[in-house]
Amino acid sequence: MGNAKTMTIADIMNKSVISVDASLTINEAAKMMEDAKVGAVIVMENNSPVGIVTDRDFAIKVVAHEYQISSPVKQIMSSPLFSINLDESVRIAADLMHDRGIMKLPVIDGEKVVGIITARDIVNLLAVCVEEDMRDMYFHSVVKIFANYSPYN
Repeated sequence: MGNAKTMTIADIMNKSVISVDASLTINEAAKMMEDAKVGAVIVMENNSPVGIVTDRDFAIKVVAHEYQISSPVKQIMSSPLFSINLDESVRIAADLMHDRGIMKLPVIDGEKVVGIITARDIVNLLAVCVEEDMRDMYFHSVVKIFANYSPYN
């Protein structure tokens, strides 16, 4: 296990990522996710990633809006797609996920999606990191929180 401060996304990302065309139906995308045992698919248009559909999107958006399962998956995707570069630190990923309120973050190398990192991946990393790493992450978080409340900003 490396240093949690300097560990990169490439060190902990899941390389098994599924992408689907935006015209695929909601039902077909759900079946692909079930078969692959994944919690998200990347939505593509013209070979470019344009959005993400998570298991939560099926549970909330499809039911709340009463979309037909024959509707295109593009209708329920979250967009714009927030992503992170392969060589960024895990800390940067955690900050981005916190700031944007997202649980799954596609990993990009150039223009290509090469993996995905989830909040679970970060929690699993925290579970095995050393006390010094925990202390550093705690102080980083406290500074970030209180920076928003500084009378000097």
